[in-house]
Amino acid sequence: MNVTFTFKNFPKSKDELQNIPEISLDTPFKAAALTALVLLNYEHDVNKTIEMLNVLKGPKPLSNYDISFIKDRISDKPYVIKSYFEGTSPSNNYEYNSPLKITVYDNKYSYDNEGYAKLYIQSSGADSQRPIVLREKDGKWYLWENLLLADIRKPANLSGW
Repeated sequence: MNVTFTFKNFPKSKDELQNIPEISLDTPFKAAALTALVLLNYEHDVNKTIEMLNVLKGPKPLSNYDISFIKDRISDKPYVIKSYFEGTSPSNNYEYNSPLKITVYDNKYSYDNEGYAKLYIQSSGADSQRPIVLREKDGKWYLWENLLLADIRKPANLSGW
């Protein structure tokens, strides 16, 4: 199964995130899509992005290690997160279209561990889908493990070709 989400723009604060209908987090697909959407704000405001990620993390906020890991992975490579949105490619420097569209996939193994969902999102700069793990608590799905930050092909303007 796959679910495509369309967003007018990415949220720039916790208040804006709270006004997005998908914040109900009643499916793991919504939590996965919102994680990528929120990370688009990282290059604009690190602290507000961390606040929004903590909303998506639910009862277990980001650790100092998590925050450092995110910084190491996307501070110099904001295109990694952009690559998950429709219309992006290395050749267009991962510029996304408006509205923002993202598709989240599951497979027959996604729900092997009770209370967890391992879903996937395709990066336009990678050959295979990248996983993201969500955990259910009290009927809501929260970000558990963010595996979307792996390196991808460089955008054309940085490739040297």
